[in-house]
Amino acid sequence: MQSLSQGPKPRCFGLVFGLFALLAAGQVSANGAIGDHVNDLKGHLAQYSEEVNWLLGKYDGVVGTYEKQGQKAVDTQDLVDFWEEVDFHSAIETNYVPVYANIWQGIYGIKQAIEAGKPAAEVRAEQEKLNSAFWQALGAVKLASQYQEKGLLAKVQTTEAEPTTMPETLEDIKHRLDRVVAKYAERLPEAATTIVHDTYLNRFEGVEGALIEQDAALVEDLEKDFNVTLPKALESESSVDSVRKVVEAMQVKLDKAKALLVEAEKNRKDVF
Repeated sequence: MQSLSQGPKPRCFGLVFGLFALLAAGQVSANGAIGDHVNDLKGHLAQYSEEVNWLLGKYDGVVGTYEKQGQKAVDTQDLVDFWEEVDFHSAIETNYVPVYANIWQGIYGIKQAIEAGKPAAEVRAEQEKLNSAFWQALGAVKLASQYQEKGLLAKVQTTEAEPTTMPETLEDIKHRLDRVVAKYAERLPEAATTIVHDTYLNRFEGVEGALIEQDAALVEDLEKDFNVTLPKALESESSVDSVRKVVEAMQVKLDKAKALLVEAEKNRKDVF
């Protein structure tokens, strides 16, 4: 790949919390097979930087062609293919799913603007959002490489590790909900809905009994989110931001549930 000129420096604001939030979760690619490079991030940082620059150039080329020659001169499927071609795709997917979703959102922002025949200035605005997501993603991977080198990141697995405690299960549920947003951003609503149903049946139902003892109303609220609110948002062709807001609200409730279970376990140990 031909390396392009450097753009603005990547920003890592808010990434530290997000990365550590994923440490206890199974780091699994939502798209199947991944390369060994994800377990040697530091050794591939130069490659990832080159790929990001290559992507920036490719998307700029598509938008430039649209500006000069119009809609018929552009194949918008290229916008998706560029992203799926690079190794950086799985590097960010396995380390910071929320930014991964932002990248897909940006790709489709450009794609839909071109397909709708929007003014070039509007397409450029979508491109800027995508560029920002790429730089943020590169910053996230660089940060993850530091944690990985210190042994703070678990080795990426191609099969999911089962959580062994209820608090771990709730963290796993939160991570799965991030994947729901990512899949929806990829324009795969059926895959996103499948993750929701699978998470409810194979994760949430396993902690319901203990949670009901602590806060029955909270359990009822989350059940509605899993079975009504989130599936409806996915089915109604809501914006990615709207789906993300539903997920973020659920994650706040899951944090509360986790705190209740941790406190209950602490009290149980104090008694015995």
